[in-house]
Amino acid sequence: KMSRPNQTAVTEFVLEGFSEHTGLRLLLIGCFLSLYTMALLGNIVIIALVTSSTGLHSPMYFFLCNLATMDIVCTSSVLPKALIGLVSNENTISFKGCMAQLFFLVWSASSELLLLTVMAYDRYMAICHPLHYSSRMSPHLCGALAMGVWSICALNASINTGLMTRLSFCGPKVITHFFCEIPPLLLLSCSSTYVNSIMTLLADAFYGGINFILTLLSYGCIIASILRMRSAEGKKKAFSTCSSHLIVVCVYYSSVFCAYISPASSYSPERSKVTSVLYSVLSPTLNPLIYTLRNKDVKLALARLLPSSSH
Repeated sequence: KMSRPNQTAVTEFVLEGFSEHTGLRLLLIGCFLSLYTMALLGNIVIIALVTSSTGLHSPMYFFLCNLATMDIVCTSSVLPKALIGLVSNENTISFKGCMAQLFFLVWSASSELLLLTVMAYDRYMAICHPLHYSSRMSPHLCGALAMGVWSICALNASINTGLMTRLSFCGPKVITHFFCEIPPLLLLSCSSTYVNSIMTLLADAFYGGINFILTLLSYGCIIASILRMRSAEGKKKAFSTCSSHLIVVCVYYSSVFCAYISPASSYSPERSKVTSVLYSVLSPTLNPLIYTLRNKDVKLALARLLPSSSH
């Protein structure tokens, strides 16, 4: 469909952000700034630890390193722009900038979901098939799995972003969010969003459905296997490796489900902003904390790294 001459195509959007809560501005700046700093530092520390400590060169930590990288991409695609919006009066974003933000956000958030499934499979192999673990989870396979996750999700992000660039935007240009997100953008389009909605549904079914079920199946087998163990020591050790994974999975999925599993008709900008903070800001900040505080190996590696740097 050609847009009529009197309709001007939108070249930039305005991110509404939290502009309706002017009283909370300073508090939000403080929160976002500290959370972003913590997320960056925590995830950089994890990447540094895993790459420099020979004791952490196992599949589990290789995947954790990938997760930390995704967390950095995720928060960095959202928070700097949100902070600019809180500091300045009007927060505009160019159409290209908006599409770039959408791409990186969808890429990192969906990669995280897929990677949590791979990590669940890794724990399943380690606990349910310990004898075949090292031969089955070879460095070659781990590399292939990580590459697969990054590529499948880059493809998903490209399709979703590509479909978005095909739409025409000619009317209101205020995005009722603090970053470029699929639902609020679809509401602004003046062309049919049918294909986009189908693609979004398919992606949701794959990431939130199939993925979720596979993760649950892995942990179901793991818990059953732990319960069958004879020694209390073995049970404790096996459960301690899995508990941090389980906490991360629960935090991430609950925030994603809150943000997305709601019919488009009942899309509430306010609720969406709050739930988006959970997965784009809070989750990347909590992940490194959960993994370091609950893991002896990571704590040991950290202890080795710190005294050498203080001399």
